Amino acid sequence: MKFSTQEEYGLRCLLRVAGEKGEKGLTIPEISKAEGITTHNTAKILRALRLGGFLASSRGQIGGYTLSRPADEILVKDVLDFLGGKLFDAEFCNDHSGSENICTHSVDCSIRSLWQMLQNAVDGVLKNMTIKDLLAKEDSAVTQFASIGIPESIKI
Repeated sequence: MKFSTQEEYGLRCLLRVAGEKGEKGLTIPEISKAEGITTHNTAKILRALRLGGFLASSRGQIGGYTLSRPADEILVKDVLDFLGGKLFDAEFCNDHSGSENICTHSVDCSIRSLWQMLQNAVDGVLKNMTIKDLLAKEDSAVTQFASIGIPESIKI
């Protein structure tokens, strides 16, 4: 199971903006340099995050990118769903199950239940996780999510 580059870079850029203490925001070159992402890719990702309603931008000499709402109101699940979609979508079986379409017409599909369980587990973790949570130190985030039933053995 892998996250796409767009999902990873998108979260990194969003966290970089969220961690900025000033009111000015960050520019594309500043984010690009700090994250080691090309300026072109950074601009593309920031545009997507702005269109998704996660970032606001302002032009001009003191312009830059800021969060469109507080970090504790932006769910990681929403960001990942917007940038790349779910890890498993039942529609995948309709498009990729072969000529017999066994996944949609039979209980004999051997793998669909595994993907659905994994998607449910991921959704369970991400449904309450916010950008603010990701800004916290790793140890406190692990402790916080252990309190909602996620084992401490799962490291972030």
